Amino acid sequence: MGFLICLKHIYPGYFLSVVVIRVLSFQSSVFAFRAKFRCLAHGIIWLSASISVISSYPISFEMKYTFWNFVPKNLFEQFRRIANFYFLIIFLVQLIIDTPTSPVTSGLPLLFVITVTAIKQGYEDWLRHKADNAINHCPVHFIQHGKLVRKQSQKLRVGDIVMVKENETFPCDLIFLSSSRGDGTCFVTTTGLDGESSQKTYYAVQDTKAFHNEQEIDALHATIECEQPQPDLYKPLGSENLLLRGATLKNTEKIFGVAIYTGMETKMALNYQSKSQKRSAVEKSMNVFLVVYLGILVSKAVINTVLKYAWQSDPFRDEPWYNQKTEPEKKRNLFLQAFTDFLAFMVLFNYIIPVSMYVTVEMQKFLGSYFLAWDEEMFDEGTGEGPLVNTSDLNEELGQIEYVFTDKTGTLTENNMEFVECCIEGHVYIPHVICNVSSLMSLTHGPQNREELFFRALCLCHTVQVKDDDSVDGLEKDEVPRKPCVYISSSPDEVALVEGIQRLGYTFLRLKENYMEILNRENNIEKFELLEVFSFDSVRRRMSVIVRSPTGDIFLFCKGADSSIFPRVKEGKIDQVRSRVQRNAVEGLRTLCVAYKKLSAEEYSDVQELLQGAKLALQERDKKLAEVYEQIETDFILLGATAVEDRLQEKAADTIEALQKAGIKVWVLTGDKMETAAATCYACKLFRRNTQILELTTKKIEEQSLHDVLFDLNKTVIRQNGSLTRDTFSGLSADTQDYGLIIDGAALSLIMKPRYDGSSGNYREIFLNICRNCTAVLCCRMAPLQKAQIVKLIKLSKERPITLAIGDGANDVSMILEAHVGIGVIGKEGRQAARNSDYAIPKFKHLKKMLLVHGHFYYIRISELVQYFFYKNVCFIFPQFLYQFFCGFSQQTLYDTAYLTLYNISFTSLPILLYSLMEQHVSPETLKREPSLDVAKNALLRWHAFVYWTFLGVFDAVVFFFGAYFLLNNTVVTSNGQIFGNWTFGTVVFTVLVFTVTFKLAIDTHYWTWINHFVIWGSLVFYIVFSLLWGGITWPFLNYQRMYYVFMQMLSSGPAWLGIILLITVSLLPDVLKKVLCRELWPTATERIQVNNLFHCEVRHFLYYKCLIT
Repeated sequence: MGFLICLKHIYPGYFLSVVVIRVLSFQSSVFAFRAKFRCLAHGIIWLSASISVISSYPISFEMKYTFWNFVPKNLFEQFRRIANFYFLIIFLVQLIIDTPTSPVTSGLPLLFVITVTAIKQGYEDWLRHKADNAINHCPVHFIQHGKLVRKQSQKLRVGDIVMVKENETFPCDLIFLSSSRGDGTCFVTTTGLDGESSQKTYYAVQDTKAFHNEQEIDALHATIECEQPQPDLYKPLGSENLLLRGATLKNTEKIFGVAIYTGMETKMALNYQSKSQKRSAVEKSMNVFLVVYLGILVSKAVINTVLKYAWQSDPFRDEPWYNQKTEPEKKRNLFLQAFTDFLAFMVLFNYIIPVSMYVTVEMQKFLGSYFLAWDEEMFDEGTGEGPLVNTSDLNEELGQIEYVFTDKTGTLTENNMEFVECCIEGHVYIPHVICNVSSLMSLTHGPQNREELFFRALCLCHTVQVKDDDSVDGLEKDEVPRKPCVYISSSPDEVALVEGIQRLGYTFLRLKENYMEILNRENNIEKFELLEVFSFDSVRRRMSVIVRSPTGDIFLFCKGADSSIFPRVKEGKIDQVRSRVQRNAVEGLRTLCVAYKKLSAEEYSDVQELLQGAKLALQERDKKLAEVYEQIETDFILLGATAVEDRLQEKAADTIEALQKAGIKVWVLTGDKMETAAATCYACKLFRRNTQILELTTKKIEEQSLHDVLFDLNKTVIRQNGSLTRDTFSGLSADTQDYGLIIDGAALSLIMKPRYDGSSGNYREIFLNICRNCTAVLCCRMAPLQKAQIVKLIKLSKERPITLAIGDGANDVSMILEAHVGIGVIGKEGRQAARNSDYAIPKFKHLKKMLLVHGHFYYIRISELVQYFFYKNVCFIFPQFLYQFFCGFSQQTLYDTAYLTLYNISFTSLPILLYSLMEQHVSPETLKREPSLDVAKNALLRWHAFVYWTFLGVFDAVVFFFGAYFLLNNTVVTSNGQIFGNWTFGTVVFTVLVFTVTFKLAIDTHYWTWINHFVIWGSLVFYIVFSLLWGGITWPFLNYQRMYYVFMQMLSSGPAWLGIILLITVSLLPDVLKKVLCRELWPTATERIQVNNLFHCEVRHFLYYKCLIT
C-alpha cells in the first residue's frame, strides 16, 4: 500500500516544488522521501542532492546482546581472553585423558569467573536496554487526519508531522515547519546533544511558518529532498530549519515539524562513537607476567616429564612386582605416552596461572569506580554535577599520569564572560567607571558619528535573542523601561558584549519581523532592517551583518579577531587600537575588533547577486559562500575594539602547582592568540615570574629558518638543564632556571610536515627534546586536529609516557580520545567532551584529587593485588612441584580436590579484594599536601618488584614443604602410634599456606576497618570450619572420602600445632625483616611520612590523656 501526495503553494517571488512522500508498504519500516524547498527571492531554505532511505525509529545505542544471542556471544567474547581460553583447554584435557586432578578443580573456578563476568556484562547491557526502552516508549504527539494523536516514539516514521511543546526534547531530526511565536522562530538548547546550555534561535521554513493549527498542518503537502544521514552536527544543510534529536525546546509554547531522520539515523545516533579500547599499563604488565608464568608452567611440565622417564629407566621402578603393566599399556606408543604425561603435568601445575585474578581485577575496578563517583568533595553545588565514570578500566592509570594536556577556555577559565572595556578611536570606555550618559558624552573626543556607529554595531552585529520581547509593544519612547533584558545566545561573548553596551547607553530590545530594535541614549527606539547575516566560523574568525538604517542607509558591520580585521581595514586609528588590543591580550582579556563600511544601493545589489549565486549552488556551497564573504568583507573603516574577561576557575592555579610538584608536566593547548593565552598561563602559575620563555612561533621562524630556531632553542635548554626527568622536575628549586615554551599552530605544522629534502635532521626529535627540558609548554592558535597531533607525538615518544587530556568543548574531543586517559569538564561548552571522555569532572580543580588521591590509591591497590595473586599462587603450586620428587613423578596431588578448587575462589579471594578497595597507606589529606608522593612509571610493577614477589613465593613454598617434611617425617604424632599419611601432610602444608598468605596481607595493610578485620580473620575461620565439616561428615554424594577425619587428626597433634606456628613465623620473617631494615636504613618518602604521622598521633594521644589525668 502506498500513497503519493502532491500540492503546490505559490508565493510571490518564489516557488515551492512538489513534495513526495511514498510509503513502501504497510508493514515496512523503510521510507523513501524526496524534498526540495527553493526560494529565489529570499535564498535557499533547505536543499540537498540525494535520496535518503531511513529506517524505523527504535534506538539502540550500544546494546551488545539480545535475549537470544547473549549466551553464545558472551562466551565467545570471554574465551577470546587468553587466560580463559587456556583454562578451557586444561578443563577439556582433564575430561579427555586420565589426569591427577578432577576436572572440577579447573572447571569450577572457570565457571565462577565466566559466570561472574557474564552477570556483570549482562547487567550493564540490561541497563542499556532499559535506557533505550525508556527512549523508545516515551510519548510523542503526532498529527493524523487533522487531529493530535499521542503515540510511542518508536512508532515514529519519516514523514510524520510532530508537535513538540516547551521543555520537551525533539524525538527525531525535524524540519521546523511552524511555531507558536508570531515571527516563526523558536529557542532551543542543545545540552543533551553537545552540552551547550546557551539557547539558539531557529527559524521555520518561510513557506510553512503561517500554519499554526493541526488542520492547516495536516493539509500541507510538500516534498523534501535531503542528503543521506551523516553525523556532522555543525554543518547540516539548512541548519537554521533543522531541529536535531536530543535538543530541547525553550521559551516557545509549541512547534510543528516533519520527521526526516529517525532512529539510529538521526545525527545524535550517528554521533555516538564507541570508545576505542584503552589498556592500562597495569593490564599490560599483567599480560607480560602471565606469559612469564606460562613459560614457568611449561618448563615445570617438561622437567617433570623428562625426570619421570629418567626415573622409570630402571625396569624395577617402571614396572614393580606390585604394579605390573597391562598388555595395552605395554604396546602404547612411547611418544604419545610422553605427550599425555606432559599434558597431565600441565594440568597438575596449571594453578600457577591465577584465572580468578582477572575477575577480581574486574570487580575491583568496577566497585572502586564508585569511590570516585561518590566523592562529595568533587561535587559542584553550582552546577549540581558530580564526577562521572564512563569506564572503570583505566582507574589505576589516573595514578600514573606524566603529561596533562589541558584546554584553556572553559577548562582553566570559567567561560563566564564579562565586558571590561571598549576602545573607540583610541579612547577607552569602561562601564563601571562611566555610570551615566552625561559623563559618557563628556569623555567623547572622537567624531560623534564614529562613536554612535560603534555602539550601534555592537547592538546589531550578533545573533543574540531577547527572552522577553513583549515589554516594548505599544509603548511610547518615554514609557520604555530601561530595565536589563535577558539575552539568549549560543556565544557567551556576544551576550557579554550586548550587556556591556547596554551599560554604556545602547540597549538591544529584540528582533521582530526581520527588524532589529535598539534603544539609544535619548531613549528613542531605532529600527534597523536585517538584510543579511554572515555567520561566524573558525576559519574567517569574524561575523558580519548587513542592515538598513531608519534613514535608508545600508551598513555592513563586522566584528572579529584582530588578525582577521586589521588586514581588511583601509581607514581608522589602527595603531592606537592595535596597541590597546595587544595590552588587553597581555592581561589575559579576550579582544574583538569592530569595523564597518557603508554600501550604496548598487553595491548592495551586487552583494545580493553574489550571495544568491553561492546559496543556490548544489556543489561546494560552503566553499563558495566563504569565497563570497572574503570578497565582500573588505575595505573596512575601523571603529574600535572590545575587551571581555574570562575569569580563571577557582583553584586552577593551585591545581596546576600541585600537579607540577607531583612531577607531572602540564601543557596548555588552545586556539586563543599567544598574548591572551600566555597571560592566562602566568595567572594560573603554569609560567612563573622567573620562567624564561622560549618562542617557537611563525614570527620567529620568519626572522630565522625553522632549522636555526630549533637548534638554538635546543642548545639553550641542554646547556642549562641537561635532561629534565620527572624526579628532578618534581623537585625544582627556586634557584633552578626553568623554561617555558610557546609554540603556535603554524610552527607546529612545519615541524610535523614530512621532509623531502633528504637532510638528516629530525625536527620532531629536536622539538621533543626541547619540550622534555621545559617545565611547561603553551600551544596557541591550535586547531582541534593539531591538539590530537601534539598528544600523539608525546604519547609515542621513546619514553612512552602516560598522557591525560582534559577539555570541555567539542574541539577537545580529538585530543581526549587520543590520550591514554581522557577527562571531560562538564562546562558551558557542552557535554560532547564529557560524553567522549573516560571520566568527567565538574571543575578543573577536581583534577587534583582525582589524580593525586584517587589515582594514587587505585594504582597502589591494584599493584598489590596483581603481585599478591602471583605470589600466593606460587606459594600454592610450588610445593606441588617439589612433591613430585618424593612420589616418583607419578602426578600424585599434594592437596585435596576441594582445596585445589576453593583456594582461589573462597579461602584467599575476599581479603585481597577488600584490601584493593579500601587500603590507604597514607591519608588523603597527606596526599593532597604532599603531591611528590605520586608513584610514576609503573614503579610497583617493574621487573625487580615482580622478581622479589616471585622469589618470596618460592621461599615460602620451600619453607612450607620442607619444614613440614622434616618436622613430620617418620614421627609418631598420634596417641595410638599412627604416623601422618600423605593427605595429612598435604593438609599441614595447605594450612600453613592459607595462614601465611593471609597474614602477609594483614602485615601489608595500613588502613584497618571493621570490614578488614571481619574479612581477613573471617576467611581463616571459614577455612577451619569448612575443613572440619569436609572431613568430619560422611558426604553421600562422594564415592570415596579420602579427607575423612584427616583435619581433626592433624588438630589433635601437638607437634602439628607447633610445626604450623613455627613454619608460619619462619615464612613471614624475611619479609618482615626486609620491611624493617628498609624503613630504618633506606626509608622512602611515603615511609617517612608514615613515621611522622604516627609520631604526631602518639603526641596527640599523650596530650589528650595528660589532660584527662590533670
